Amino acid sequence: MATLARRSRRYATANTVNEANDRRSNRARADREDRGASEGGHRESRAISSATISFGLVTIPVELHSAIKSLAPAFHLVHETCGSRVHQQMYCPVHKRAVERSELVRGFDVGKDRYVVFTPEELEHLEGPASRTIDVAEFVPLTTVDPIYFETTYYLAPRKGGEKAYGLFMEAMAGGARLALATFVMRGKENLVAIRADDRGLILHTLFFADEVRSRPTLSQTSRHSRPEEVKLARRLIDDLASPTFTPARYRDAYRVRVLEAARIMA
Repeated sequence: MATLARRSRRYATANTVNEANDRRSNRARADREDRGASEGGHRESRAISSATISFGLVTIPVELHSAIKSLAPAFHLVHETCGSRVHQQMYCPVHKRAVERSELVRGFDVGKDRYVVFTPEELEHLEGPASRTIDVAEFVPLTTVDPIYFETTYYLAPRKGGEKAYGLFMEAMAGGARLALATFVMRGKENLVAIRADDRGLILHTLFFADEVRSRPTLSQTSRHSRPEEVKLARRLIDDLASPTFTPARYRDAYRVRVLEAARIMA
């Protein structure tokens, strides 16, 4: 491994770019499917994975459903002359030629245009042990988890035979304003996750780890001290715009609406 890992590959960046494009393509494909479903009415998202929630002697078989979808307009690069979508090529600046996918390897950037190269076997060895278990470590008050740590959201639904345990856990969690913090290996990567409950079921959020959240900018003393009358006026303005609850349907992506309408007219 050491000999192989020290080899540098300038073209390894191309593989990283290609993988990012593949992820975007897969995400866009899923979004198109969801968009098509929404045009014909709301439909539950299909299960993307299965797992088992575990804490103490309790096990709850569940399946994960994606809770969000992107409806942002997707633009592609096309040739202005003929209107055809262009194809990307992976280019090696050292050999000054396009390279095939079979010639690409995964490289980790170690600085100064050097990359540590890993084989698929080495990466598989470094991945977390394959497990379908969502291993709950602790329960914490919901208010103690800053929303900045929330990354992606999934719905948890009971698998066949797990309905009773699922319902019991949901009822026990509901109203307590607590989160279950757990670890879960997904796609070979260990994730920190939080599970919460509402009156419709369980929801799982993947969380950023502590070292993935950037430090806040330092505030000047001027930003920290305001006169009492200024604070009073600001609070009055806030109260004037206050609503009893969040209503998502009140808001829409005006840019997306304009783009879709313009595309419909120009088609």
